[in-house]
Amino acid sequence: MSAEPNSAAKQKDAPTSHASPDVQAFKHSILAKLKYAVGKDPANAYIHDWFEAIALAARDHLVDNWEESEARVDRKQQKRVYYLSLEFLIGRLLVDCLSNLGLLETAKAALAELDVDIERIREVEPDAALGNGGLGRLAACFMESMATLNIAGHGYGIRYEHGLFKQVISDGWQHEHTETWLDFGNPWEFERPEVSYNIGFGGSVNTVTERNDVPRQHWQPTEIIRAIAYDTPVVGWRRAGVNTLRLWRARALEDLQLERFNAGDHLGAVADVVRAESISRVLYPADSTEAGQELRLRQEYFFVSASLQDLLHRHMRLHGDIHSLPEKVAIQLNDTHPAIAVAELMRQLVDVYRIEWFAAWELSVATLSYTNHTLLPEALESWPVSLMERLLPRHMQIIYLINAYHIDSLRAQDIHDFELLRSVSLIDEEHGRRVRMGNLAFLGSHSINGVSALHTDLMRETVFRDLHNLYPDRIRNKTNGVTFRRWLYQVNPQLTQLLIENIGQGVLDSPESSLIKLEPFAEKPAFRKQFIAQRQHSKAALARLVKERMNIDLNTEAIFDVQVKRIHEYKRQLLNLLHTVALYQAIRNDPTTDWVPRVKIFAGKAAASYHQAKLIIKLANDISRTINDDPTVRGLLKVVFIPNYNVSLAETIIPAADLSEQISTAGMEASGTSNMKFALNGALTIGTLDGANVEMSQLIGAEHMFIFGMTAQEVKVRMGNGDYDTIHVIKNSERLNGALEAISKGVFSPDDPERYTGLIDGLVHHDRYMLCADFDSYWDAQRKVDELWQNPNQWWRSAVLNTARTGWFSSDRTIREYAEDIWKAMPPEKKKG
Repeated sequence: MSAEPNSAAKQKDAPTSHASPDVQAFKHSILAKLKYAVGKDPANAYIHDWFEAIALAARDHLVDNWEESEARVDRKQQKRVYYLSLEFLIGRLLVDCLSNLGLLETAKAALAELDVDIERIREVEPDAALGNGGLGRLAACFMESMATLNIAGHGYGIRYEHGLFKQVISDGWQHEHTETWLDFGNPWEFERPEVSYNIGFGGSVNTVTERNDVPRQHWQPTEIIRAIAYDTPVVGWRRAGVNTLRLWRARALEDLQLERFNAGDHLGAVADVVRAESISRVLYPADSTEAGQELRLRQEYFFVSASLQDLLHRHMRLHGDIHSLPEKVAIQLNDTHPAIAVAELMRQLVDVYRIEWFAAWELSVATLSYTNHTLLPEALESWPVSLMERLLPRHMQIIYLINAYHIDSLRAQDIHDFELLRSVSLIDEEHGRRVRMGNLAFLGSHSINGVSALHTDLMRETVFRDLHNLYPDRIRNKTNGVTFRRWLYQVNPQLTQLLIENIGQGVLDSPESSLIKLEPFAEKPAFRKQFIAQRQHSKAALARLVKERMNIDLNTEAIFDVQVKRIHEYKRQLLNLLHTVALYQAIRNDPTTDWVPRVKIFAGKAAASYHQAKLIIKLANDISRTINDDPTVRGLLKVVFIPNYNVSLAETIIPAADLSEQISTAGMEASGTSNMKFALNGALTIGTLDGANVEMSQLIGAEHMFIFGMTAQEVKVRMGNGDYDTIHVIKNSERLNGALEAISKGVFSPDDPERYTGLIDGLVHHDRYMLCADFDSYWDAQRKVDELWQNPNQWWRSAVLNTARTGWFSSDRTIREYAEDIWKAMPPEKKKG
């Protein structure tokens, strides 16, 4: 942030403006906000003061449309959709809001008159640190698409004070620092102190008999925390609608125990405050300890309970009949994090609204639906029964009862197979008695969806095989999508303008059907030249960022080969690094080959307690240092790991990418969304047939991608038959063997030659993610990348076709499918036909 007030605003004799009335009105609004809301005059305003003033001026327009949208929903009695997610990775909102409001050009003109640079303003806005990766970004795209389609959508999550950590790389190692995105406040949100709900933990459950002799369970928590609402309006494209993202902040019932404070126990007087507020302090606290696991469960129940209380209160206020819940409300659980909603909704219906058990179960199942995002068994949450009984005793009772009735119903159907019953039980008895949250979400939902065609098929075959056989109509597919408003129009204005000039303004409003009109332009040399020019503009912008942050010079004529995503072994950043080392060795060993210049770009965060992922980050930085400092490479290969990956960094990287690395082990990535964003901006994909890569290869054409490696079925067979001999594979691959040997012997870690011995030994003896098995295929695909790059006519033809054929991967299409097939909440005027 600039340390100097905006000097241009000090000018006394500005020329008379001839700008339009809209520009003048917006300029006056900015100045009024600066004076009366921020408390500054232009001469003494800092850059963040200007950001706040502009955001508040834009927010006024949001509020007007917000009220209109809410009134329309009430008037039309629209069904409301509630999207429960532990993450909402919304990123910076200024340009997003201005663009969707149709005020971006007006704002630019108004700021130009005030001699304020909107790009500087844009950079000073902090990223809302409310998510980790694809899951949270998907939720943000979905919220924007629901508003665009006039679906009455409400997002529910947690207002993390610090959110995900800020990643700092020191000596190549990841260090987690506190992310302080709220230091200067958040001009987009509205605190709603009047919207507050009590959330209970612990205590006991007693049976009480009421006047009609019906026994009721009464939960008496020993700890109660308040949930306070903070609302952020989410505007759709061209002001189509404005929905609400409601985030919960945790507060203690009392901010200070005055008696203890006055008695001298100053720390003890605020102990309850610290314990309560820790719930909304940090996203994903490390769960490697029992205390961390408890905090994670407290977070999940906290936001789920507050959200269900809130939506049920709204439903009763608007409709007055709890039995109409499925007709008026749809609740989507984004992954297993909010799966406790199944038990909490039953508790609310049975204990609070006095609905009979089986009627409550019917209402609950008809209202809830669940999106699964992972096939990795360890990522399907489960909680120790002992923790659940201590923290949520009433919910544990309800889970036991759901499970008992479920097993009873199967036995009544003459299903007595012990192994089957154990598989579909909500309680895992084999690993210390744990509650299976995935099974709970499945049983408690009328619809369970995967997020790509392959992922959905594999759900039926693997993690939910037995449940699917019992309930064959519940699992369906909804392939992910991304909002083109942010991931094309905003991040890549040069490409957007090129599209408008050649296929018309319709691409802004109906990209799903309009982008395909770009296909014929792939054959036009003049257009391809323009396409190259816009890419070079984006590459130059990324090169400037890398130079400023890391003091590394990038060759913008080289292939920008990009892998940016959460660091995880199944995403196989290590495979990319093995290729990097093998390529480095080949360049040094064979200088006569006409090597194609390449810049390898990595970014992503590792979970704080994920040692192996953090070691991969260190390796990436060690490899980067070694290669970048080696003069024998002659600039043909450069490697950078850009710290602190977030939405804003992605917005700079994605338009600059030539090659998109989507190389997860086949069958392990549910969908991916970065693959769609890269392809939309014309990057070519190198990837496995995993997740949405499968559908991309069908729609874009596999000949315009670089597909390699085993299929999901081949991975399954190789893993299952027990004859995968990694050592034999390595011995038969000279390049792989050379790369592994160089890493394990300390070529890239001379200060600690043994640093990567364990990492490589693990790969050699337990190649769970099939890096070695796929390495040679990956190398060959990378050579095809080089060959195509040397044929620019064909490369850029494929690049244009990637953009032209990616229209189907719009989050508008995905949300339309949810609304029509699962939620039954599509406004009549927005339905097909």
